[in-house]
Amino acid sequence: MNTGDNARNETASGMKTIDDLIAVMAALRTPVTGCPWDLEQTFATIAPYTLEEAYEVADAIARENLPDLKDELGDLLLQVVYHARMAEEQGAFAFADVAHAITTKMIRRHPHVFGDEEARAAGAAKGFWDRIKAEEKAAKAAERKHAGSDGSDQPPSLLDDVPVGMPGLTRALKLQDKAAKVGFDWPALTNVFDKLHEELTELQEAIAEPSASASTDANDAPHQQAHIEEEFGDLLFVLANVGRHLKIDPETALRGANQKFIRRFRHIEQRLAGMDRSPVDSDLAEMDALWDEAKTIERATKGSDPQV
Repeated sequence: MNTGDNARNETASGMKTIDDLIAVMAALRTPVTGCPWDLEQTFATIAPYTLEEAYEVADAIARENLPDLKDELGDLLLQVVYHARMAEEQGAFAFADVAHAITTKMIRRHPHVFGDEEARAAGAAKGFWDRIKAEEKAAKAAERKHAGSDGSDQPPSLLDDVPVGMPGLTRALKLQDKAAKVGFDWPALTNVFDKLHEELTELQEAIAEPSASASTDANDAPHQQAHIEEEFGDLLFVLANVGRHLKIDPETALRGANQKFIRRFRHIEQRLAGMDRSPVDSDLAEMDALWDEAKTIERATKGSDPQV
């Protein structure tokens, strides 16, 4: 593959640099000589890969696997370079602009480190981070209004900068945290539990509603399902709020529960394999007993394995 002179340049130690990666991406996106698949991609088609790579970084961290983390960080960096290249092709910005923007932002947000002598002496005063972010948000809103590109008659909201593309539980946590900072929050965890019980009751009531099978109106079924889905969403939202009050990230907690499920189900598979059988050859009672067996083993080894 011809990546150009820049992509072939190496440091004295033979290590490739960010400039090499940028040149490789430019070559992949060069019409006629580039990669047909890469040339077909857009911001929208690459976005799912970007999210996937971010999750794989988080997975490597959770597994405390630094060699994998190095590789996954490279994959994530490629996503940044990919989006920057497509933006450069449209004349919007380039990778250097991305690096400049984030470097400038970090300096601006850390006056206690990069500011003048007075700012450094003041240290990291409580609330300074939120104040700086609020100033940045106001400046961006003013820029959009001046450029006439706001595209909405809606007044700005405190919740506007919580990304829509976040995982649902994480976004719920961010929305709740934003609202809590201006006083819209339950005063104690007991109030959140009361709300949790309320939402659970409403979900049970929605499930118990007469279904279309017992009704002459076939349109009742999708309406009931939509109602159940709405109440289930409300329940998850409150559960995220419970996690916030307990200072627990719900996505992290759920990932831990997923891993625990995998460990215990693998135990079931392995124990059945030792009997020349598989889960399809078993029944719920036997598999449930093996599940309990896995729990007992985990509890016995919990003191020596913090991941159990």
